[in-house]
Amino acid sequence: MTAAPGVDALDARIIELFTTDPQVGVLGASRRLGVARGTVQARLDRLQERGVIKSFAPQIEPRALGYPVTAFCTLEIRQRQGHAPVVAHLAAIPEVLEIHSITGVGDLIVRVVARDNADLGRVIDEMIDDVHVLRANTSMCLVSHLDHRTGPLVQSAASGNP
Repeated sequence: MTAAPGVDALDARIIELFTTDPQVGVLGASRRLGVARGTVQARLDRLQERGVIKSFAPQIEPRALGYPVTAFCTLEIRQRQGHAPVVAHLAAIPEVLEIHSITGVGDLIVRVVARDNADLGRVIDEMIDDVHVLRANTSMCLVSHLDHRTGPLVQSAASGNP
């Protein structure tokens, strides 16, 4: 099988290095990977242009900011106006971290954080304070067993494994 377009073994090594050591820099990466600085820069540019690398921004830990409670809310919405009005309403709430359209029960799934359980109640109240939101179902996260990761996916894509 062939590797996914735009991702090969060197791309995977570059992504892994910048994921594990974001401050390595292009020169440091070229030295550690044993390739020319220009090669690393060109690969990074191509990966960004193709959308493989979305950002070099720092990853923020909500818990360290005083938001140790994580919850997932499934929302049923009035779809007459589409998802846009609800998404705009939710995006204005700082504790809303992700919004995804889904299939099955509900229309949107939203990941939120809060300072404590009472604060979670306030966040949920803000979320449902929209005429387009019909119903909300919330599940609190007790323990995170696997944080967001992409490394194994990149390795699989680079090796051509399904």
